[in-house]
Amino acid sequence: MAETQPFSFDDHFAESAPQGGARGAGRRGKYDFATAYPDPGSLPLNELVESLSGALAEEGRDLAVYPHQQGYPPLREFVAGKLARDRGIDVSPDDVVLADGSGQPIHMVCEALVDPGDVVLTEDFVYSGTLNTLRRFRADIRGVACDSDGMDPEALESAIQGAVSEGRRVKLVYTIPTFQNPQGWTMTLERRKAMVAVCQRYSVPILEDDCYVDLRYDGEDVTSIHSLDDSGLVLYVASFSKIVAPGMRLGYLTAPPAFLDRVMRVKSGGGVNQFAALAVHRYASNNLDEHIGDVKPILRSKRDAMLAAMGENFGSEAGWSSPDGGLYLWLEMPEEADMVGLREKALDADVGYNPGPLFAPDGVSGSNRARLCFGYNTPEEIHEGISRLADVCAREGYLRG
Repeated sequence: MAETQPFSFDDHFAESAPQGGARGAGRRGKYDFATAYPDPGSLPLNELVESLSGALAEEGRDLAVYPHQQGYPPLREFVAGKLARDRGIDVSPDDVVLADGSGQPIHMVCEALVDPGDVVLTEDFVYSGTLNTLRRFRADIRGVACDSDGMDPEALESAIQGAVSEGRRVKLVYTIPTFQNPQGWTMTLERRKAMVAVCQRYSVPILEDDCYVDLRYDGEDVTSIHSLDDSGLVLYVASFSKIVAPGMRLGYLTAPPAFLDRVMRVKSGGGVNQFAALAVHRYASNNLDEHIGDVKPILRSKRDAMLAAMGENFGSEAGWSSPDGGLYLWLEMPEEADMVGLREKALDADVGYNPGPLFAPDGVSGSNRARLCFGYNTPEEIHEGISRLADVCAREGYLRG
């Protein structure tokens, strides 16, 4: 009997399937500045258990029925109320779709709008998860210049005009206007108004990702881009990940009804996890505002610890952002620094971070930059971790030491 040859899928993958990547968890440092985890000690575990217990006593038998396609109606009602109160967004619960974090609704929007070769404009450095999704749909991703006030409206208009002059269509502008990931800035009101005006002029939709807006430590809130638009071109996503727990995997999308009718056709998996939605709804209705109030000073102290540690260890030889909220600092080292090549050496010193090219639309720019997240470690650990990172940079000649 002939020996059976191992089967290969190499000739069976769809043309649109992404290349394979490593499975399993990557290396993590004890001083984990790589991922935007919230403060683990402040997770409201007891309150979530109590909320879930009460919800199951009232509605637990309904878990025998598949959930509503748009998600648990009472939680959608809560989201609609929160958006009206906090972000100036007037929508009904029927205009809200619950999803797995913010990643799933972003994926849904991209699948509904983006064809291969379509131009999508983003900030010059932006959330790597969205970049990966856009690459999945073979978008032509182009970064738009930003400064400490956010995306430059003149550069945005120039980028749209440039694409049009090439005979290309700009399908979407994706932005994280508040405590931007990874750069940390907050777009000013004037810039938000200008972005809406430009996009209305050229009929380009905006996808506003507002995942970090509740984590403000200083300054005044800036209203949402969605609230400044009267034409219906702004799509809005946000999440409970940073204000309850990432492991709950709950986020949401709001968009005009005609768009939701189409985008629901590409949503996979039916309704969102009802078990998690029951817990988050009861918890959020009774405790969320108080919890956010409790968490903000904790995270503020961690941000301040990282800023102080940066000043003590990096001095004038590097630059970094000083955000009013969120979970990130954006580090800019001297031009010759290779923060990609330095990453494994930093992990050998038990320090994790993410280098700049992960956030670049072209995948290569920003090799002298890095995102540093301050949410996970204690202030004491942050001081130690930044000191170790500076030592690694000094050994490579990027700091005088």
